[in-house]
Amino acid sequence: MSTKDYLEKDYYKVLGVPKDASEADIKKAYRKLARQYHPDANTGDAGAEERFKEISEAYDVLADAKRRKEYDDARALFGNGGFRAGGPGGPGGFSFDLGDLFSEGGRTGGFGGGLGDVFGGLFNRGPTRTQPRRGQDVESEVTLTFTQAVDGTTVPLPLTSREPCRSCAGTGAKAGTTPRVCPTCVGSGQVSRSQGSFAFSEPCRDCKGRGLVVDDPCPHCHGSGKQTSSRTLQVRIPAGVSDGQRIRLKGKGGPGERGGPNGDLFVVVHVKPHPVFGRKDDNLTITVPVTFPEAALGATIRVPTLGGQPVTLKLPPGTVTGRTMRARGKGAVRRDGTRGDLLVTVEVVVPQKLSGKAREALEAYREATAGEDPRAGLLDAAARGE
Repeated sequence: MSTKDYLEKDYYKVLGVPKDASEADIKKAYRKLARQYHPDANTGDAGAEERFKEISEAYDVLADAKRRKEYDDARALFGNGGFRAGGPGGPGGFSFDLGDLFSEGGRTGGFGGGLGDVFGGLFNRGPTRTQPRRGQDVESEVTLTFTQAVDGTTVPLPLTSREPCRSCAGTGAKAGTTPRVCPTCVGSGQVSRSQGSFAFSEPCRDCKGRGLVVDDPCPHCHGSGKQTSSRTLQVRIPAGVSDGQRIRLKGKGGPGERGGPNGDLFVVVHVKPHPVFGRKDDNLTITVPVTFPEAALGATIRVPTLGGQPVTLKLPPGTVTGRTMRARGKGAVRRDGTRGDLLVTVEVVVPQKLSGKAREALEAYREATAGEDPRAGLLDAAARGE
């Protein structure tokens, strides 16, 4: 792909996000598209595989704040015809080679090391091509039960990635043969091409930027030097992880190239809700029903805990619905290994059916409290407009 093609490629359009999209919006769009077009979900679909590569390429640039800024700046300078100059006989009567701008020795004004730093970092091209290259970061998802998220767990995580072909050791050549130096670019992987008043440096089309030509391709990777491999990692999820949290596993991503380090694996955690317990930061929550006599007269009640023995709480007389009590040390695990609390919210239950004896007792209670009106203050305040 030429420099011109790089600049005209709209990564925002590939992911379907606006140019001012937030980092979260970019990640959300990438996850959705990656799941839709992943090769594992579209076996044998070459179009889906190509689309997945485009999506991954766009995400690699836009997910990195530095590379995204370089990409935006480069498109602003050159993607829309910036720095146009007339050729011989045209306005200005001169032409210049963008290679001057891309080299450290060029007159780059305030760009420091030259725009080669910008494009080299963005597209991994030019003089840095033979240097080690870090592997791609990989993102995956895992769904945990509520208890697993609170206590921590180890889960198997199947991954699919591209790595050097084992049959040809990444050379792309059939066993017993070796690649030869590309005669077009003489092993540099780069060629120059004139485009009007400009001279662009681009990856060599004959060797696809590798600097080597394979005459007898490997039958397993078809000369690409890459193969798709599947592996299963045993991933330790720390205790106290929350829904939507992103865990980084350094060096567990895609393999590096030319001796470069592996990328990282990012695991997005989803947590299933619990039928009884909820969570608020490091504390667990629970709503406990109590009867009217227990709330009015006070009582001692037993409250369940997550994965442990029930605790006993003393309910003071006159407890109202919505009051919250605390069972210390019965919550989620914190980062320092200690536990949060269990927050117990009381809910006074109104019986739907009454036996004859219970009804008589309530009738007697109503007669005994006939002079009390809990809404009197409310009615007076409303009448005064307070």
